[in-house]
Amino acid sequence: MAEDRARGGPRSVVTRDCRRSRPRARAGEGSGASGARSGDGSPEAADDERVARRIQRGYGAWARVYDWFARATASVGGVRTGCVRALDLDPGDTVVEFGCGPGVNVPALREAVGPTGRVVGVDITGAMLGRARGLAERRGWENVEFVRGDATDPPVRSADAVLATFVTSLFPDPYAVVSDWCGLADAVVVAAFAPRGNRPANAALAGFARVNGRLFDLDSDDPLDRLDARTTAGRRALADNAETVTEERYLFGTITAYAGHGRAVAPGE
Repeated sequence: MAEDRARGGPRSVVTRDCRRSRPRARAGEGSGASGARSGDGSPEAADDERVARRIQRGYGAWARVYDWFARATASVGGVRTGCVRALDLDPGDTVVEFGCGPGVNVPALREAVGPTGRVVGVDITGAMLGRARGLAERRGWENVEFVRGDATDPPVRSADAVLATFVTSLFPDPYAVVSDWCGLADAVVVAAFAPRGNRPANAALAGFARVNGRLFDLDSDDPLDRLDARTTAGRRALADNAETVTEERYLFGTITAYAGHGRAVAPGE
């Protein structure tokens, strides 16, 4: 946990909960993200609220099913395990997960940071957080906190690591969002859909995207193009802001996990 040097003790990583009124902040959307940088009555602000409502309705309506499905497939392909491993967490670290959903990744994250570490889950959908908090209560997790917040305007000061699985595909501007995450932590791992692998896998991914077109805000005839562009933008953000970037591909190449470590040195520094 981060330390408050002025007081000599632990300080809260969380700065706010989005249920409290605050100005809107950043372009982006998703489970854990809600929209554009604006707090006035501009079109950007209106679009911000539209996106937030769409995401909350989409994820809220199927929170129970998503919870079951995510837990049933948590170990498939080794994606989630690989992402946690790529964070390279140490006991005592604080890790923030954006778009945490019902808390599927939390057990692995808790194991990595140990009893002295801390896990903070951030999501914009109340129904998802309700299931995550219920899980934490049932298991007696004391070093886990779930916050209703916006991944595009992170409600955290800093952390040792940031994780986001299957979230950046929902952002109109993943580059801006992931770049900001790089300013919060020295380790940022992002798992996203990466089409253009083999034909059967691409067909399945395209079908999934079309079925969930509203959630992904897909308005083109080729959803794979949109998903590919967003995944590429997230990877580029890591490349521009992290000292090193590694990648691992899963499930026939349809999912890629990018891991950025360290802070890139700006020219002239």
